[in-house]
Amino acid sequence: MSEYIRVSVADGVCTVAMHRPEKKNALTRDMYAGLADAIERSAADPEIRCLLLTGTEEVFCAGNDIADFRAPRPAEDPAVPTPSRRFYFGLANFEKPLVAAVPGLAIGIGCTMLLHADIVYAAPEARFRLPFVDLGLVPELGASMLVPWLVGKHKAAELMMLGEFFDAAAAERMGFVNRILDRAELLPNATATARALAQKPVEAMRQTKRLLRPEMPPLLARMEEERVLIAERLRAPETQAIMANVLKPRR
Repeated sequence: MSEYIRVSVADGVCTVAMHRPEKKNALTRDMYAGLADAIERSAADPEIRCLLLTGTEEVFCAGNDIADFRAPRPAEDPAVPTPSRRFYFGLANFEKPLVAAVPGLAIGIGCTMLLHADIVYAAPEARFRLPFVDLGLVPELGASMLVPWLVGKHKAAELMMLGEFFDAAAAERMGFVNRILDRAELLPNATATARALAQKPVEAMRQTKRLLRPEMPPLLARMEEERVLIAERLRAPETQAIMANVLKPRR
C-alpha cells in the first residue's frame, strides 16, 4: 500500500484517503497501485459493503503528478495490468456503493473519478476542472462518454474543450455533486451516508447500482479507446512541449 493512500475499515465501510497534501494529492503510479489495491480488496471482501473516497483536509486530488506521468516506464504487458489500468477498470466495475467527499481541488483524474461515484458531497471551497485539452491530452476514465451523459453534449464540450474551473455550486447544478456541506461537516456526513448504505440489502443494492449506470460494454470500450489515445498523445511533440513547460522551474 502506498504511503500516500490511507485505508481504514469500520462498520462495513472502507474509507480510502489520498494523503499527499504537499503535492495537492497529485497521483503517482505508486498511489494508483494503492488505490487499486483498496478497490480490489473492497470488491472482494463481503464484510466491506461500501467504499468512501476522500482526500486531505483541503484538497481532494489535483490530477496526475506530471513528472511521474512523464517518467520512462516499461512497455505494457497485456497480461499484467498497470496500476492506473487496475484503478480505472476496478473503479468502473465496482459493484458496491461508492461515496466521495470532496473538500477542495478536484482536477483531471480527481474530477473524472467522481463520475464513477454514486453519491458525492463537496465543500463550498471545492473547485473542479477538466484540463485535458490544455495539457495536449484527451479525457480519461470514460469522461468523454459520462460527462455528456450527465450534463448534455454542449455543456460537456464547454467543460472539456475550454477546460475552465467551475465551483461547487456549478458542480451541484450540473449533477457532479449531490450536496454542498461545510468542510467541517463534510467527512462526518459522508461517513454517515456510507454507513447507511452499508446496512442496506446487499443484492438489491448491487442490482440497483447496475440499473442506474450506463451500459457497461460501451463504457469500458470507450475507456480503452481513451487510454490508447492518451498513450499516443503523450508521445506527440505538442504534448511533450506543453508538459515540459509545466515542469519548468518558475522564478
